[in-house]
Amino acid sequence: MSQRAKRLSIGMAVAFAALVLLPLLSGNAVTFYTDWLWFDSVGQLDVLRTRILTRVVLWMAGALVVVGFLALNWFLLPRRLLGKFQLRIQGRGSASLTIGARLLTILLSVVGALVALTMASTAAGRWMTALRFRHGAPFGLSDPIFGFDVGFYVFRLPFYRFLVSWTMGLTVVTLIGNALIYLFAGRIREAEATGHLSVLSALFLAGQAVSYQLQRWALLESSTGVVHGAGYTDLNARVPLLYLLTGVVAVGALLLLINIRFRRWKLLLLVGGAWLALSLIGQFYPAAVQRFTVEPNELRLEREFIEHNIRFTRYAYGLDRVEEFDYQLSGDLTFEELEENDDTLDNVRLWDWKPLRATYEQIQEIRTYYTFADVDIDRYMLDGQLRQVNLAVRELDIEQMREDARTWINQHLIYTHGYGLCLSPVGAVSEEGLPQLLVRNIPPESDSPRLELTRPEIYFGERTSNYVIVNATTEDEFDYPSGDQNVYARYEGDAGVPMGGLFRRIAFALRFNSTPILLSSEVNPESQILFHRLLSDRVEMVAPMLWFDADPYPVIVDGRVVWLYDAYTWSSRFPYSRPTRGLNYIRNSVKVAIDAYTGEMTFYVVDPDDPVIQTYQSIFPQLFTSVEEMDPQLREHWRYPEQLFRIQADLYGAYHMRDPRVFYNQEDLWQTPTEVRESEKTEMSPYYVTVRLPDSEQVEFMMIRPYVPAGKQNMIAWLYADSDGADYGQLGVYKFSKEALVYGPMQVESRIDQDPTISQQLTLWNQRGSSVNRGNLIVIPIDGALLYIEPIYLQAEASRLPELKRVVVSYRNRVAMANSLSAGLAQVLGEGAVTEEPGQLPEPGQEPGQPLSSDAAELARAAQSHYEAAQTCLEEGDWACYGEELEALERALQALVEATEE
Repeated sequence: MSQRAKRLSIGMAVAFAALVLLPLLSGNAVTFYTDWLWFDSVGQLDVLRTRILTRVVLWMAGALVVVGFLALNWFLLPRRLLGKFQLRIQGRGSASLTIGARLLTILLSVVGALVALTMASTAAGRWMTALRFRHGAPFGLSDPIFGFDVGFYVFRLPFYRFLVSWTMGLTVVTLIGNALIYLFAGRIREAEATGHLSVLSALFLAGQAVSYQLQRWALLESSTGVVHGAGYTDLNARVPLLYLLTGVVAVGALLLLINIRFRRWKLLLLVGGAWLALSLIGQFYPAAVQRFTVEPNELRLEREFIEHNIRFTRYAYGLDRVEEFDYQLSGDLTFEELEENDDTLDNVRLWDWKPLRATYEQIQEIRTYYTFADVDIDRYMLDGQLRQVNLAVRELDIEQMREDARTWINQHLIYTHGYGLCLSPVGAVSEEGLPQLLVRNIPPESDSPRLELTRPEIYFGERTSNYVIVNATTEDEFDYPSGDQNVYARYEGDAGVPMGGLFRRIAFALRFNSTPILLSSEVNPESQILFHRLLSDRVEMVAPMLWFDADPYPVIVDGRVVWLYDAYTWSSRFPYSRPTRGLNYIRNSVKVAIDAYTGEMTFYVVDPDDPVIQTYQSIFPQLFTSVEEMDPQLREHWRYPEQLFRIQADLYGAYHMRDPRVFYNQEDLWQTPTEVRESEKTEMSPYYVTVRLPDSEQVEFMMIRPYVPAGKQNMIAWLYADSDGADYGQLGVYKFSKEALVYGPMQVESRIDQDPTISQQLTLWNQRGSSVNRGNLIVIPIDGALLYIEPIYLQAEASRLPELKRVVVSYRNRVAMANSLSAGLAQVLGEGAVTEEPGQLPEPGQEPGQPLSSDAAELARAAQSHYEAAQTCLEEGDWACYGEELEALERALQALVEATEE
């Protein structure tokens, strides 16, 4: 190859690299710089520094090791051992390519640089593994096989395994490179080359020996036995094989070193054959032991390992703290007992989040650009009583504006935030079947001083994802609509990054691909840019090692909206613990408070005994705050997170069995019941209730989910998680006697469907231009009894406004559908008709269930009234109402005929 061709090829390579890498590097630099400014603005620059410093140190250490190792083996040793040489690559026929020493150095340098870049980046990517290794806290719990603290498996073993695999990868790349160099140089048979390759091969085998020993410890994460964790086959078949494999490869490494001076190829072949044979044996010998030894005697041989799995799984998921009680079903529930539990019944949730969100959207969005992302559940002390409420934040959704109005100025300078929220009691229903709003409208109106909002602006939320620039030169921000006019204001917080001079404006213009940021005269040095406004994005930027709950919820504190965000510490390396959802250890150790106006984040440590959070506190001491510093008003609104409760409830269905024999036979397996939700059969969701536990004098806010036996539908138990006071986080289960039949949710649903009156009414509504949605069936334990309550929503086809029209109540063998919960309770407790007649609605001045008048004139007036009401319903397109009025008209006419015939 000529010098000109060489220079041309090198120039083309450099140009190609520049075209490909420079845009990437510049983009990364802009992102890095603007994120640095953002971390500084939220007061978490130390977190970013720790991450960057760790990555840089790992990258540099990895690069230095790779460069040094490759330089030693690809440059120094070959030249020292063999002197100056060149490569000759033989082509077809007599054609060949000769690569001289200088070009060979360039090629090897390029390849080495790529290898160093790749492996250094891989090392830097394990920055959190390295930090956990360095700062890992002990669990104070030893594994039953090797006696190591659990922290060894959670924090240290992953780093050891990565380090060994990374080192072996480097050795393999080096060995292949040296073998090719010696091969194309025609010097591979020389003693010096053979000795060099032998040393590299010995290093690889030494790493393999260490890897086999690490695999021995990692067997405690095995999933090949009857339960998760090392079993009989692992300890009696795989462990001996790993010891043998370790010995063979260690002998092989030693022989390779001896082979440098004494050539004993036959011994190496013998070792290689033994390694291959053991590797093949390892493929079928454990399976044979499992098949012919373990399976015929599985319970006897696996018993102790089942015990380990039960004990460690219960610990890993916090199930060892579940308190167990018997729930004794008492006699008849009386009205006096209902009155004593009115604080529970007043807080029965009749509004499901889906229909309630649709209702909020229709009556409280006010403008098309507002949206309710979710409806959450919480509780407040109002007028001296604990009231369970639904609430939803009114966020700004710029995508719902008209397309011609979505200009850059509107999206990023004027329409910057949402406004206020809606709040209503979970069980309160207006005469129209709508929620009774305690916080409503814009500006927010409140029925209680406790719920007043003095700072209702929502700059950070679940849907607030675009960047905005506040404190522009002349443009004020849209604050809220007021009749035909709009009210404008300016942001008074300090959450944003100051735009500063030209350099910052260029950086942000590049980051957001927005020329107006650079050119707009509205942007001045005092303007602030707000980004990472989405709650999930905001917290994950700061603490990517935590797993965040899917449902942050708002709290009204001192007139402000503060988001509470549950965060979990977790691991997938906990020995002997059953994995689920990619983890096998979890704690709700952190609660994050995020101010909806300023965006200020505070990470409160609520479980300081968790070793994982102790580790993260050691890594990021400035990130976390002690729970003692939390505002007591905010502390009152903790709620046990549903995501964690679902995981625990699913596992507890099996892990309430602590006897290995019972567990092995799955004799008492519990499952999640099903219910009819809307119109589909689905798994029953956990739900928040305000109840008084047996032997307790005070109602508490908690989460509940019933259980049914595997393959059956009767209820066997119900699990709860307390959310109030000093008992926060306490798990408990109430079990029913196995001799008594307790209706499960699906059995109650079937009884509702089989009730001819209820079924006829629901079918009638579905055929009259309306759709019937059945809400969440809620089981309420009360004074040794169980009440089953299910709301019924009606929605006309021409309307998107669901209305709560009926409540189904079931108690023992009675089921009733009534206009209200109190009427339904009265019916199932023995007073009044069990179920209203199909379509029967109160006449003017008549209570539900009363017979029609026998006076002909009065009946005629009633018929006329129903006819006029039916016409009004028809004009409004409310077919459900139209059908009901026609039925009432028919009854009135029939009664009139009977009255005149007499």
